[in-house]
Parts: sequence; C-alpha cells; structure tokens
Amino acid sequence: MKTRARFGVTFRVIAVLILLGIVVFPLYWMFVTALTSDEQLFSGTTQFLPDFSQIGIFAEALAQGDVLRWLLNSFIIATGTMAVTLALGIPLAYALSRFSFGGKVVVGIALLFTQMLPEALLVVPLFAIFRETGLLNSIPGLILADSAFVLPVVALILKGAFDGVPREVDEAARMDGARPGSVLLRILVPLITPSIAAAAVIAFFTAWNEYVFAVTFIYDKSLQPASVGVAGYIGEQDTSIQTIMAVALIFTLPAVAFYLFAQKYVIGGMTAGAVKG
Repeated sequence: MKTRARFGVTFRVIAVLILLGIVVFPLYWMFVTALTSDEQLFSGTTQFLPDFSQIGIFAEALAQGDVLRWLLNSFIIATGTMAVTLALGIPLAYALSRFSFGGKVVVGIALLFTQMLPEALLVVPLFAIFRETGLLNSIPGLILADSAFVLPVVALILKGAFDGVPREVDEAARMDGARPGSVLLRILVPLITPSIAAAAVIAFFTAWNEYVFAVTFIYDKSLQPASVGVAGYIGEQDTSIQTIMAVALIFTLPAVAFYLFAQKYVIGGMTAGAVKG
C-alpha cells in the first residue's frame, strides 16, 4: 500500500510539473527571445538561457510607440466590459433561473447559439450598427461589442450558480417582505460571489485579448488596445522579433497577475457551477 501511495504522489507531482511547464514555458520562451541578439537569433543555434546584456530591449520597447497608452486602453476596455457584462448578466441569469416566462427556452437556446458563431461573422452587422449610431472608433463602442460577445457565457455560468441556491432561500426572504430585486442583491448575490468572480475574470480576459473587433472598429491609434498595438510591430519589410516579444510579454504580465490574484475565485466559481448547475 505504501508503495502504491508513493507512486500515486510521484505521478501527481510529475503531472503537475508537466502542466506547469506547458503553461509557463511560452512566457519563458518569450523572455529568452526578447533577450536574444540578432546574431544569436539567426545563428541557427537555439538559445535556452536569456542574455541579460540585452535587458535594455524592454526599456526600448516602452519608449517606442504608445505601449503604456495601449495598456491603459486595454485596461479600460477590459474593466468596462467586465462591469457591463455583470450588470446585464446577473439579472438575466437570475430571471432564467427563478422565473417562468414566455420564450424562456428560446432565450436559453439563443445564448448557446451565439457561442457557435465565429466572431468574424458579427463584425459586419456590428460595423453597420456602430456607423449609424456613432459608436465607431470609440472605446464605449468596443466595450459594448465585447460585452455582447461574452454576455452569453457569463449568463450561463451565473444561471448555474443561481440554480445551485435552494429556492427555499428566496421564499424565506419573500415571506419576510423582501422584493425580487432585494432578494437578488442582498441574499443571492452574496451567496454566489465565487461564481460572479469567475464570470468577471472570464469577461476581463475576453476583452483584454480581443483583436478582431478592436482592429475593425478602432482606427485612431491613440484609442487602440494593446492587442492591436502589438500586431502593429509586424512590418512588411522589417520586423523586430525581440521588440515584439518584449511588448507581448509586457502585455501579458498584467493579465497573468490579475489571474493569479483571482484564481481561487475562478476555480471555486467554475467548480460550483459545474456541480450545482
């Protein structure tokens, strides 16, 4: 038994190390590539260790273009999308979970159907709508587009969380005189906080990494998010791979830090939705 238990522990440790390597290695490779000189990069030999004499590439990357502005735009778009999605997704999920109304099944199927549509198919109709409403080339317009795309996912996650809360909780609150809105905000929302945090992280990352809407709807460089700005470093005749890797790493680190901060809520929320939904 001890041998079997020891083998199980060793297997789990190896599995965790392999998964950790798969997740971390791309970031490490971006870091090594950013610190590799042109001579080393095109010498035909692979560099596995960073050359810290090239560390100045990060300062040069920050000095070029509008990296900090792009990061600020990405942060505004991601947090705005997260706020709009939660503001709409929480009452939508609550209605789907707790109330019976005509077309409820259709709404649920429509939420699933929207997730089967590729993002590129939505660009043309949204472009026409935004052109007529004056939302083109504006950060609020991009926030609305990203929110529309991620809202179904958030609503379905939160619906599973609401389904996991016994209806007796609602009924007890209503017997005490609470209205539906008060039951939602004061009773149910605190009970599903982990799932709300998980949905918020998903909305944030979707908007942070979104590219197709941003490159189509935003044509003023000062309003571009970092996802579009990084792609702008790719030139037709000359492309600095080191600069692209440095900017991409700078673009990635805030999102990684945010995920590490919220990971316990993400895991708890997704697990709650999977078990109780």
